[in-house]
Amino acid sequence: MKDISKSTKNNSRRNFMKASAMAAAGFYIVPRHVLGGPGFKAPSDKLRIAGIGAGGKGGSDIRSFYESGNADIVALCDVDPKRASGRIKAHPKAKFYEDYREMLEKEDNNIDAVSVSTPDHNHAVQALSAMKMGKHVYVQKPLTHTIHEARVLTQAAEKYKLVTQMGNQGASGDGVRKMREWYAAGLIGEATKVQVWTNRPVWPQGVPWPGESGKKAPKNLNWDLWLGTARQMDYVENLHPFNWRGWWEFGTGALGDMACHLMEPAFRTLDLGYPTGAECSVGSVYTGEFTKGYFPESCPPSSHITLGFDKPNGGNLEFHWMDGGIQPSRPEELGPNEQMGDGGNGVIIEGTRGKMMCSTYGMNPKLLPTSINDSVEVAPTLPRVEGGVGGHYAQWVNACIAGHGSKEYDELSSPFSIAGPLTESVLMGNLAIKSYDFRTPKADGKGFDYPGRGIKLMWDGENMKVTNFEPANQFVSKDYREGFELPKI
Repeated sequence: MKDISKSTKNNSRRNFMKASAMAAAGFYIVPRHVLGGPGFKAPSDKLRIAGIGAGGKGGSDIRSFYESGNADIVALCDVDPKRASGRIKAHPKAKFYEDYREMLEKEDNNIDAVSVSTPDHNHAVQALSAMKMGKHVYVQKPLTHTIHEARVLTQAAEKYKLVTQMGNQGASGDGVRKMREWYAAGLIGEATKVQVWTNRPVWPQGVPWPGESGKKAPKNLNWDLWLGTARQMDYVENLHPFNWRGWWEFGTGALGDMACHLMEPAFRTLDLGYPTGAECSVGSVYTGEFTKGYFPESCPPSSHITLGFDKPNGGNLEFHWMDGGIQPSRPEELGPNEQMGDGGNGVIIEGTRGKMMCSTYGMNPKLLPTSINDSVEVAPTLPRVEGGVGGHYAQWVNACIAGHGSKEYDELSSPFSIAGPLTESVLMGNLAIKSYDFRTPKADGKGFDYPGRGIKLMWDGENMKVTNFEPANQFVSKDYREGFELPKI
């Protein structure tokens, strides 16, 4: 057996002699950041990021990480190299892949973290694949396609002790923090109602499924990899790169696109947990006189969701979501010519003593009536993110470098411990919409019954289960195509 003690002593002696000889010769080993001068960041000090999704929003995400100054982009993955060409050219040393599975396998030793910016239906599978390899992850909103996936990613982040962030950058803005400080100071009293609205969708919804076109996918698009977790189908035109959002197979509709931005200010300000129930009404499309269209594959053209939440101090809070251009009534405290929210989107939190309002990303927070804002001053109590909304990316990069459990980690704006429950609440609205469209044939064979309409779904958040309408529970999770299954944690 080798004498480990003797070997260690010999190595120590050799290292000492080598260092002594270099010192005698006037040589010293100096850290690279010293050699590089002020502001120089050694490659070993930077976060090595791989991007899954490098065109469109994925491209802007990658650019923002790189511009933080503390990140290197070492690998890129996209099913459409043409759309990703801008980032490919900007990072010529980054290896490019079309298949994220191949990239993760081959680049395992070269990457520290992964950014996921792909259609909603692939978020969880791609993110969890990276997390199981010990990679920190940044995932675009909504965090996942289903409620079950959101719960799994939240659990995985804690189990693997990883630094995570969802791409709802408004969570890093000063506006949300100011609203939290106002509420803590009691300026509007105890919240009683929240109203949130958006002008989305700005893509087709409430339309019939176009079906396979019979055409081949463009040469620049790997259709099979784009489908990912979705069922196998021939190429369908006009889904990639944008309109997939309006189809349940791939997207989460207006709720998924905007609610993680718009619901977040109230969710954080009021310290909400899982909803207790959900009900909805949706816009209808008529294909003829007295002939209502039924398009269950498509998200509706508009909807009004009412969620119920238990308030931390007791009682129930009404939380209203409106999309498709539907807006709440103008508060009496808001002047007739004053803009509500930012026009197309906004949030109003009503309390026992007053109201407050903000725009998208929690920007431009205002107490109502707006005339009192100049006379109200509340001392800041919450730390601000450097760069505000734009600092969301650098915040995650720096937290990854500092590590799980660090001060930087503790100050993250949207780690999965927060983003997961928020996403579950968002997707609870879609659970109500899908239940609204659930139908069964009438006993006489003439037409259908819609037992999910006109009811309120009661939600057991801890167990992810609707307790009063069993058919709704089929929408809590989903099936995965072979080769793209959700990994187990």
